[in-house]
Amino acid sequence: MKKLKNKYIIFIPLIIVLCGLLFSGAYSYWNKANPYKTCASCHEIQTSVASWEHSSHRELQCTECHGTALSNGWHSLNEKMGMVSTHMGQDPENEDLHMKEGQVLGISEKCVNCHQREYALWSSGAHATTYADIFLDETHNNMEPPYWDCFRCHGMFYDGDINDLMERPEAEGGNWKMKHTEQAEVKAIPCLACHKVHTDNEPLTDRRLASLSDEPRSTHVNWYIRTDKRHRRADMLQMVEMVDADGVPVLVSDDPGHKLCLQCHSPNAVHEVGTEDDRTPTGIHEGWSCIACHDPHSNSARNACDKCHTDVSRNCKLDVRTMNTSYLNAESENNIHHINCTSCHDNY
Repeated sequence: MKKLKNKYIIFIPLIIVLCGLLFSGAYSYWNKANPYKTCASCHEIQTSVASWEHSSHRELQCTECHGTALSNGWHSLNEKMGMVSTHMGQDPENEDLHMKEGQVLGISEKCVNCHQREYALWSSGAHATTYADIFLDETHNNMEPPYWDCFRCHGMFYDGDINDLMERPEAEGGNWKMKHTEQAEVKAIPCLACHKVHTDNEPLTDRRLASLSDEPRSTHVNWYIRTDKRHRRADMLQMVEMVDADGVPVLVSDDPGHKLCLQCHSPNAVHEVGTEDDRTPTGIHEGWSCIACHDPHSNSARNACDKCHTDVSRNCKLDVRTMNTSYLNAESENNIHHINCTSCHDNY
């Protein structure tokens, strides 16, 4: 009897190896198979897969952006197990799935795999700001205390509300503090704030050259609306009617990129240009889009004048780049957003 047991014991390692190979094969198949046979087996995912099929990312596999159950060790496995648990415990009619901030940031970090140039420009600009930059600004907090609407533009994917993020000073005149210090260095405006990965678009000829190609492409930027937990295509955003200080209507660009900028760089309640965070161009640049001068990722307007003005302007017969405007000097009273000819020429 003992010899018989020993005879079968030698097969145990073989069985373990075979089971491992079987699991590995099944796991590989799941990650590479048609999404309708895997991810979209869950009815909540079917809408996302259907929109992905018409997006510029349709040549990518789901796992390239979303990862796999084992791509990030125990963290990924725990996350996927949580999804299954949530799915099994929810109302079977529920179609409302939303990514948490950590998942959004994880996808944004993977954008750099194909969009190195865009990611580098974003990293160098103001939109790469952190929670600390925004919510621990003592000067701004004293002028306007943090409140729920801050998340409309900064931290729009934050999982809680302002009371979860910040705490009021106990003593009068005390500084606002962030409850969780690890949140301080988190990026407050990630890629998905202005981009929807699954939006309708055509793929690049060669996505590996995405950062080098000058090939024109129709990119539909999107605005993430925190209150609705949905993206809305920028060209479908409402046109904003603006007026000057005297109530006279001002021409506003209907460029989708400009509409997107206005969601955050918005005016006061009566839509007066130049109020609050508004930067709507008036004067000689009235009707222009923000991205006519500003790079959409870095926000830089360096050398923007060169796009229209050569060394000598056709109108002024001068090199306008050397004139006293905020293009040359940020402290100049002649703000480039609302400059007129008379701003620099008294006798014009």
